[in-house]
Amino acid sequence: MDVVIFGRVSTLIQDYDRQVNELTAICTQRGWSVRSVFTEKISGAKKNAERKELSRMIDYIKAQHIDKVLVTELSRLGRDTLQVLQVIETLNDMKVSLYIQNYNIETLNEDGKVNAMSQFLITILAEIARMERKTIRERMNSGYKNYREQGGVVGRKRGYTKSEDQMKQQYSQEIKLLRKGLSLREVSKLTGHSVNTIRKVSHFV
Repeated sequence: MDVVIFGRVSTLIQDYDRQVNELTAICTQRGWSVRSVFTEKISGAKKNAERKELSRMIDYIKAQHIDKVLVTELSRLGRDTLQVLQVIETLNDMKVSLYIQNYNIETLNEDGKVNAMSQFLITILAEIARMERKTIRERMNSGYKNYREQGGVVGRKRGYTKSEDQMKQQYSQEIKLLRKGLSLREVSKLTGHSVNTIRKVSHFV
């Protein structure tokens, strides 16, 4: 059984050694072979596309035969619920199971299908993500309404279009992922942008 370990801490003064050591011990007990370890010190609020180690791990899994990814807890994948859900879905699509130590569960069964307990967990995550998006949307709408009531104009100026350089700068991470061979759907899941947006960006690859 070939696995990779993923560890994350959110500040420079923290250390991920404990996470790696605990997961390595589990692999030794169960006879799993640790093929690689990916660790990062980065804020959990960062988008997946901005997380170089996460992208490196996805690339590694695509290139190698990996059965599982191990984390000590879901928050190691990120603090943003939607970003975490996107990572899980990406792994599911690649038939790679995510082992979550503090829950002692895996996202996939041996036949590659999503198991009942993890499906329940993913359903909860999806609902939380939906609620978070709804809250953000409501705050934005409230802000827009207040801005308009004060005489402000919302939206781009008439005739405004982004230049090629502006597009390349804004979607630099997406372009990098596409150049690495990830599909439009995979990049969409990792970055949170729609497939249509990624398709437009793909013209600059």
